[in-house]
Amino acid sequence: MYVNERALERIEPPFLDLHSAAWTDDWEYEIRADARRFENWETYYAGKLGLGAAVDYALELSVDATAARLQDLGAVLRSRLKGVSGVTVHDKGTQRGGIVTFGMVGQTAEQIKDKLSAACINTSTSTPNYARFDLAHRGLPTVVRASVHYYNTEEEIDKFIEELDR
Repeated sequence: MYVNERALERIEPPFLDLHSAAWTDDWEYEIRADARRFENWETYYAGKLGLGAAVDYALELSVDATAARLQDLGAVLRSRLKGVSGVTVHDKGTQRGGIVTFGMVGQTAEQIKDKLSAACINTSTSTPNYARFDLAHRGLPTVVRASVHYYNTEEEIDKFIEELDR
């Protein structure tokens, strides 16, 4: 939720290939601006090692504990969003996790995403086409998707709410 996409462009990939960059001339290339700049056609061993370390970390903390933390933070975010004028939380279900979807009167999901991004708060949008059996059937437009993780804090949620409330 709190990744600055503009900062991503300043991080150099460890090496380049046809997935991470495109030739623009015989001796010139352009590195992708998105996360695919780190994709490689060859096996990316550093990424595999990082994934292994992440799995070890998750197992050390326990899957049950991290799942509970995600549910708790998601509930906090939903509760605080309901206190923002004009915001509607769209989540349904008996068990809700760390993915929170919402909309705001008078602003498109893209406008909200861009506003939060300018404050270095990363969210995404989900279109009815992405959630064919949910959004489309409920007649919902594109929604904002905020995803908390177990390492997020309530202070970060407060920052999110403050920025949204501006």
